[in-house]
Amino acid sequence: MARRPGPSARLKLTLSYAGFVMLTGVVLLAAVWLFLLRYVPDRARLIDASDSDLNGVFPIRSGLLRVFAPRAAAVLVVLLAVGLLGGWVLAGRMLAPLSRITDATRLAAKGSLAHRIELAGHDDEFHELADAFDAMLARLEAHVAEQQRFAANASHELRTPLAVTQALLDVAREDPERDVDQLIDHLYLVNTRAIDLTEALLVLSRAEQRSFSREPVDLSLVAEEATEVLLPLAEARGVAIEVAAGPASATGSHPLLLQLATNLVQNAIVHNRPEGGEVRVETRSTPGGAQLVVANTGEHLAPDLVATLVERFRRGSDRTRADHPGVGLGLAIAESIARAHDGMLVLAPRPGGGLEATVELPARP
Repeated sequence: MARRPGPSARLKLTLSYAGFVMLTGVVLLAAVWLFLLRYVPDRARLIDASDSDLNGVFPIRSGLLRVFAPRAAAVLVVLLAVGLLGGWVLAGRMLAPLSRITDATRLAAKGSLAHRIELAGHDDEFHELADAFDAMLARLEAHVAEQQRFAANASHELRTPLAVTQALLDVAREDPERDVDQLIDHLYLVNTRAIDLTEALLVLSRAEQRSFSREPVDLSLVAEEATEVLLPLAEARGVAIEVAAGPASATGSHPLLLQLATNLVQNAIVHNRPEGGEVRVETRSTPGGAQLVVANTGEHLAPDLVATLVERFRRGSDRTRADHPGVGLGLAIAESIARAHDGMLVLAPRPGGGLEATVELPARP
């Protein structure tokens, strides 16, 4: 943004300090003058018996003024010099942290997010600003690194189905007698996976940008809808679903919250026992808002593994299912949707095996 050149903040502070010192000096000298006027008469009669020429009435105040005025002017000149010099030094020391913050801002604007101000000294407004700026830089650096990893992983994931499709087409071109139905089935599966991945990326982007309208949402209805949609999948895998949907009011996007609940329930169904698995879906109101809890049975999970499950394109090697590999974004999307609604997703291993996913959302205003 173009601006007209003007005086620096240091010069403005210097002039302000000097002006305040001058004003204080003028007030002090005026008070002294008024104090002197109170006790000094306007005229005085002098009687000297030894010298008749000294007898008479002499002006006192006018003489005092002739003596006081030049000395007062000299004091004001000294105060002006001290105010300008001292103000310039003090302003420089006061604005030194601001200069460091400005330098760090310029470095950040050039793309250097690793730089930190780390302002030393006692806590004050400048230190609060520097600490807030350092925290912002740390978040930006982490976000940029995450986006870079995400772009690299997304490119790899999208390249895989394209490479498989290209290989299938090359083989079909070189082998005219190849079974066309089998080729079509393979291409259909690969294309379906690419579509699922693309749709997952779009949902993730929409959640992170928070480009959705907010409306009152009852999590109990969302949980019941997601469970009903996934009931055939649960029956096919022999997984029993128990729903305890209590009132749970929140505010947000119904489609996105439905996607969140669907991802959690689907993850609980897929990563379950081979036989006799169970999934419990529960919604409830809390003093701070609303909760959606999805718990399942399954194998024992290490806490270190659970902590990485929300990473994008992260699939625990011992949790990957050959019959349902997924795209590695289910829990990442759920976590992103919860964060976009000013909430959080907490994953915890269950003592008897399996995983418990808890979504906490703020209460509806």
